[in-house]
Amino acid sequence: MKIKSRHHLKGSDARKVVACIEPFLDDSSVLRKASLERAVSDEGLDLIFVNGRPLMMIVDDEPFFTVLGAIDLGPSKRLVVVDSGAVRFVVNGADIMKPGIVTADPEIAPGDLVVIVEERHKKPLAIGRALVAGTEMKGEGKAVKSLHHVGDLIWKGLEG
Repeated sequence: MKIKSRHHLKGSDARKVVACIEPFLDDSSVLRKASLERAVSDEGLDLIFVNGRPLMMIVDDEPFFTVLGAIDLGPSKRLVVVDSGAVRFVVNGADIMKPGIVTADPEIAPGDLVVIVEERHKKPLAIGRALVAGTEMKGEGKAVKSLHHVGDLIWKGLEG
């Protein structure tokens, strides 16, 4: 993945991005002091670079974490925790199925962007869109549509 264009965000635009991300963080002071840039990739994906690191992506005009961003910024809300048996499927891009979910933030609503983390160390594995409410993420069926995961084109483009 190549970056086609990249520019610094104006103060007002940067504040809007920070305001969208702040509710998920316990400490957003790092973001408020950071230099934010918006980049467009050749894949048509918009990324937000925070101090030179691609920590957010724009999904349907909404800024949200990349997996790298979730690792660096440590969100405390909109988390879906999966058991160790689900990890190998999640890191290969599979959607998140209800039987593999240990817990989910009860405030998640259908359509929300969420961070999928593994149970033991709470390491982010993927970013997805909730198909059901957080309170309904137990039982049978699909709970989250995977949008970006460790090892995908975004991840590989970001690490190199």
